[in-house]
Amino acid sequence: MKFIFIIALLLPLELLSQSASYSLFNGRDLSGWHIDVPEMDTNALARNPFIIRHGLLVSLGEPNGHLITDSIYQNFRLQVEYRFAGKPGNCGVLVFASTPRSLYKMFPKSIEVQMMHENAGDFWCIVEDITVPDMEKRRGPKEKWGITEGKNRRIHNLTNGSEKPLGEWNTMIVECLKNSIRVWVNGELVNDGFNCTAEKGQIALQAEGAEVEFRKVELTPITQLSAAVNDK
Repeated sequence: MKFIFIIALLLPLELLSQSASYSLFNGRDLSGWHIDVPEMDTNALARNPFIIRHGLLVSLGEPNGHLITDSIYQNFRLQVEYRFAGKPGNCGVLVFASTPRSLYKMFPKSIEVQMMHENAGDFWCIVEDITVPDMEKRRGPKEKWGITEGKNRRIHNLTNGSEKPLGEWNTMIVECLKNSIRVWVNGELVNDGFNCTAEKGQIALQAEGAEVEFRKVELTPITQLSAAVNDK
């Protein structure tokens, strides 16, 4: 049975059972991922900010960059359990990621689902775009919207207070189906977008200044979105 399970993890997403969930990291190393940290291009002393520690996937926060899946995914539910290991700060999970270093010579083309402390669930448009209800209220004046440097790329989440106290584990669920993205934090619906300009791509985790531990990064193929309601 163990042999069959290992083979299943190596199959492309589209060949997996629609009910099969599997971890994107193995608890031992970064197999299935690659690192894109610009500082490592020119600084031989720069550390790799992504490590496995005591079975956890850890973003050390600096130098800034991304840990990106080798594979491309579409139509999935991503469940991420994370916590800030020390001081609160910034991090994010990127979906539909593609062209690397498309924004500020750092961020891959994608939609970011924000994990920044007290802002979990915001969307950030990174050379891709998405629509939500009440766009002007949540994104600002329409004439300032954009997907590149200097534009209003942030779309505020629907709720405040969904995060657990610092040091406790948060559960973020990101469902991506065709060009829709729906996000829950600790069972509370925090964002619901549609008409995204992408439908598939890689998944990425950020190093963006704060140390973050991940104990689960689990993927499940889906054929429909979960209901847009809060569990609380």
